[in-house]
Amino acid sequence: MAIPTLDTFQVIGDPSRRKMLMLLSGDSLTINSLADNFDMSRPAVSKHVKILETAGFISIQDIGRERYCTLKKDGFEELQAWLNYFDEFWTSKLKKLEILLNSKLPN
Repeated sequence: MAIPTLDTFQVIGDPSRRKMLMLLSGDSLTINSLADNFDMSRPAVSKHVKILETAGFISIQDIGRERYCTLKKDGFEELQAWLNYFDEFWTSKLKKLEILLNSKLPN
């Protein structure tokens, strides 16, 4: 089964994957434990998990017969960089607007 390569926003664009990330923010979970939170087949959950792993949002560790999913920082770094860019963009625009408005006010 080939797993598609998706960009960061395609990965988090799926509501099921966002819910998986939220669930994993509390603790590491087995794939079966994750699957219990969704009304989809185990293979469908596994496909979402693989996409999250490929994109660097989670890591999977085999412990005994179970596979544990844990959040990773890697996938979030690209997302954070994108958000930071626009944070700086809007901060700059608002600062310029503030300067313009202050220069138009009578003293």
